Amino acid sequence: MDSTAANTENRLSIAGATCQGCARKIRVALAPLVDDSAAVDVNIEQKTVTLPPSIDPADAARRITEAGFPAQILDAGSTVVKSCCASNTTPSCRSEKSDADEPGAPVPKPASAASNSNANNDSNDGIQLAVTGATCASCVSTIEKALKSVSGVTHAHMNLADNTATASGQVAPQALINAIESAGYGASVIEDPDAADENRQQQDRERYRTLLVKMAVSLSLGVGLMVWGMGFGSMTVDAGNQTTWINLGILTLGVMIAAGSHFFTSAWKAFVHHNANMDTLVALGTGTAWIYSMVVAVFPEALPEMARHVYFEASAMIIGLINLGQALELRAKGKTSEAVRRLLDLRAKTARVIRDGQEQDLPIEQVRKGDQIRVRPGEQLPVDGVVREGNTRIDESMLTGEPMPVSKAEGDEVSAGTLNTRGSIVYEATRVGSDTALAQIIRLVKKAQGSKPSIGRLADKISSVFVPSVMLIAIAAALAWYNLGPDPVIAHMMVAATTVLIIACPCALGLATPMSVMVGVGKAAEYGALIRQGEALQTAGKINLVILDKTGTITAGKPAVTQVHVVVEGDESHLLALAAGLEQHSEHPLAYAIMEKAQQNKLQPADITGFDSLNGKGVAGEHNGDTLRLGNRRWLEDEGLDVTPLDQAARSITDNAGTPLFVALGTRVLGVIGVADAIKSDSRAAIERLHQAGIKVMMVTGDVDATAKAICASAGIDDYRAEVLPEDKADVVNDMRKKGYTVAMVGDGINDAPALAAADVGFAIGTGTDVAIESAAITLMRGSLHGVPDAIEISRATVKNIHQNLFGAFIYNSLGIPIAAGLLYPVWGILLSPIIAGAAMSMSSVTVVTNANRLRMFKTSHKINNSANQEQNQ
Repeated sequence: MDSTAANTENRLSIAGATCQGCARKIRVALAPLVDDSAAVDVNIEQKTVTLPPSIDPADAARRITEAGFPAQILDAGSTVVKSCCASNTTPSCRSEKSDADEPGAPVPKPASAASNSNANNDSNDGIQLAVTGATCASCVSTIEKALKSVSGVTHAHMNLADNTATASGQVAPQALINAIESAGYGASVIEDPDAADENRQQQDRERYRTLLVKMAVSLSLGVGLMVWGMGFGSMTVDAGNQTTWINLGILTLGVMIAAGSHFFTSAWKAFVHHNANMDTLVALGTGTAWIYSMVVAVFPEALPEMARHVYFEASAMIIGLINLGQALELRAKGKTSEAVRRLLDLRAKTARVIRDGQEQDLPIEQVRKGDQIRVRPGEQLPVDGVVREGNTRIDESMLTGEPMPVSKAEGDEVSAGTLNTRGSIVYEATRVGSDTALAQIIRLVKKAQGSKPSIGRLADKISSVFVPSVMLIAIAAALAWYNLGPDPVIAHMMVAATTVLIIACPCALGLATPMSVMVGVGKAAEYGALIRQGEALQTAGKINLVILDKTGTITAGKPAVTQVHVVVEGDESHLLALAAGLEQHSEHPLAYAIMEKAQQNKLQPADITGFDSLNGKGVAGEHNGDTLRLGNRRWLEDEGLDVTPLDQAARSITDNAGTPLFVALGTRVLGVIGVADAIKSDSRAAIERLHQAGIKVMMVTGDVDATAKAICASAGIDDYRAEVLPEDKADVVNDMRKKGYTVAMVGDGINDAPALAAADVGFAIGTGTDVAIESAAITLMRGSLHGVPDAIEISRATVKNIHQNLFGAFIYNSLGIPIAAGLLYPVWGILLSPIIAGAAMSMSSVTVVTNANRLRMFKTSHKINNSANQEQNQ
């Protein structure tokens, strides 16, 4: 429906809708208002919704806004600015490509980082902020609540692993910064993600060194006092050592300020803003121990003799151990981003550009689209482009994972970050800067690493009340010891309360999920699987049915004519000439096969007028006044043509996994052409891996039943659906989901887009230079089906790792806090020392981060056959 709809219809403008999946959500939101959802026209390109006259536009706008797409009523005649998708400026858009989209279409240009500073932002990527001062899960919960409270924000989340926050919706960046600052934290807009990463890494290195210095200062005092108390003197105050203990108390205070001021500053900010976090617990615990000890040192006579024990060593040791834990945690967290750093290291710093006949080395930032670039053997390609001179072999393993170099000649596409292994070539720059495939891969990986799967929601809910709950438990423990504990009551209640405050670790909860997601997404990228969101990483592990498209997915996507059968003997050349005359106007892969066969036989394509392509049926045109048709059997029979004379020929084609294409002129059936697409050499092995993982495999294809059956038998596929039109593939996916399957759809991302969007997880088969295939949650950069079981295995390993982290964090706090409160004292007389509590709290976070880093060593079950790859690339 045209955007200039009749005045009787109502039109709304929408924001944030970038794909057919978004359109489906909008229609679902409006379902209670309409009898037929098809009556609602959602125009993603122009970002408008056209409603039937019977719908109240205000009610519709409210429902669409609540669904996450801010909507406004448009006045008659209002113009609509095309969305970023229409102008190919947002690669994050899950735009389902139409049949008209070409596989070699340019990779869409990412929204520039600078655009994030605009007054409003409704892009799918949202506004990314660098956050300072966040230390634990409670901080994350507070920041997310602050962001979501800002008017216009539709979604917000924070990643504690890299201290970034992202908010989506129509909102000014400054409003988000103000919200975070009002919660007691610092924030700034990330203008340049690469520069922000480098800056964060530099700050982390400086903070690591600072934490080690602070650790050394505080532990030197704490360990000294502890050794003194254990072997050389007493930790109790009497008239003879009172002055010494007062001086040591003042010295301890100086050490606490020098080495632990950041805990107290953060705790104070949280208190002023009516919040509480991990630093609150540390400040309360160490502060309580120091204040109690100073009271003992200054007024020993005010307390019973048994209660005159000081805990200055505890305050110093706790701060030192927590600083040590944070330093180790910071170092381990840095390893989780190695996948991205390896991709960043692939970027060339300069390019040898040919301008005005002169070669000159220029900074990569100065390379422009259309520049001619020379690359010599052993050099990395600086930008994406098309080879204009020479031939070579390019090592693309850093992008696609394929181990063998790929031959490149004039007209072939090449990608930034790949390595020229042989000849010298000159190529034309087609995508530069943030447009290159490498830049987009880095952006997609970073975005996915920052996303939050649903598995982390339980931790989020607990973290929101964790710190206040711990404070209440500490108070309860102190009261219990005061009323029920043995002498010295005051000392026992102080130790119990301090230990509870110190041992509790919300930081482990906050890191449990994001650390594993960061490593898992990076590991998937190493195997050529670009995971666009954390939710897909989690869901992929639950898949028990994989539905495969045929052409280009199971098969190589390079069909060839294998058989030609005619009704009248000797008319093969005439049949091929007619077929070539039709197919020269088509862009279907089968059309290329027929054209190539005609060229090999040196045949001139017949003259055709009035060409028409009928999706899922075939092609037609006019030849010498008669209608010429080429297509499947069902279509010709629907047109009243008798194809039974060719039954035996068609059966011969299908028995050999070929596709029979019938040719008819007027009312006469002339013959049938068999076109076969060879099954990829590794498809059967990949499908067997899925079977070994307990996953059923199904194929959907538009081919006839016999061809589909032959392919399934050859590839080892369990089930199939044949003669399925492209628009009906989504129905097959939905039917299997209704039967209880968790479904993955694997296709080429073009005519399979509706099915990819309908599946629980969509896998788009692509190449390193075709990152524009984003109609699926996961893009496979290789052309191999092995990417599917690779991604599933990585998903399962990641989810298992997250479960381990969450279990460890929950069990640690569930056991540690009661023991710290004195649960074991009535049975074994054990009361945990605050020093041990500090060490345990620090190590709990380090344990979570270290466990997440174990994923870096994970290897899938795929054993790459180099010889097979070499043969495929030749």
